[in-house]
Amino acid sequence: MIYFDSDYMAGAHPMVLERLCQTNQEQTTGYGTDAYTARATELIREACGTPDARVRFLVGGTQTNATVIDGVLSRHEGVLSAESGHINVHESGAIEATGHKVLVLPSYQGKVRAADVRDFIREFYSDDTYEHMVAPGMLYISFPTEYGTVYSLDELEELSSVCHEAGIPLFIDGARLGYGLAAEGSDVTLKDIARLADVFYIGGTKVGALFGEAVVITNPDLLKNFMPLVKQHGALLAKGRLLGVQFEALFTDGLYEKISRDTVRRAIRLKEIFNSAGYPSAVDSPTNQQFFTLPNTLIDRLREEASFEMWGPRGETESTVRFVTGWSTTDEEIEKLNNLLA
Repeated sequence: MIYFDSDYMAGAHPMVLERLCQTNQEQTTGYGTDAYTARATELIREACGTPDARVRFLVGGTQTNATVIDGVLSRHEGVLSAESGHINVHESGAIEATGHKVLVLPSYQGKVRAADVRDFIREFYSDDTYEHMVAPGMLYISFPTEYGTVYSLDELEELSSVCHEAGIPLFIDGARLGYGLAAEGSDVTLKDIARLADVFYIGGTKVGALFGEAVVITNPDLLKNFMPLVKQHGALLAKGRLLGVQFEALFTDGLYEKISRDTVRRAIRLKEIFNSAGYPSAVDSPTNQQFFTLPNTLIDRLREEASFEMWGPRGETESTVRFVTGWSTTDEEIEKLNNLLA
């Protein structure tokens, strides 16, 4: 069986696992106060071009989204998000459980438009009864989106500008950030992300780590008492050095970028295979998530030897599916899929 269900089915990249094994017997202080976490912090600051940024390591994506959003918003505020946004669709109401509402914007293949953000905020404050309503307190986007699409630099510049004009922060979910930066045709760099977002995170779980996300806070006015909030949300790891060791490895000698490039390259080869066989992409994704609408008969035949996800309910004759490559996906597995399709 070959697996294309997600990018976190295998364990850690061998170089990350090697560092964990090498440091396994060492005794360090807990909660991220160790030297490995300090080194990882400096490597991330250097990569982002933000020497004064605060970097904190959390255990997973949902905990990170819930903790950051809860920490940024006041009690009467909600978070703006695309209708398809992860926090709105696939986090089991984690944001609402903190007492905050997800304020939904139109989704354009996963992305939001600056004009819609501007219109929402303007119309909200034009209503004489706005004090009786949930106020837009921040904007959440993901890079890449849930559909594998990426924002251009111009789009991010405009979103950041709209947010700052309105006095609300921009938060970028970077669970798959490496794959967005490595996407074909992307003109966005990590330093651009750090410059334009008030807070964002660099995903480890889906890009070579066993687990963990690195939150980068570039706006000094945000999340000043973040650590207690992290603990309240169950996102603080007592053996914090496990996160530090992994991110130190990922940000040494360009490993994070290499994993991302290789994973995206294999996904594009996978897309070419399906397209050449007469199955166009349901979404034109340049990242490691690929979507196709296939006949149910073909889906059933492929599933005898390949594992992948249905993207929504099964249709009567055809259905949309998602194939995802990860650090452990091999060229041989891609070619095996090619043979199965043929």
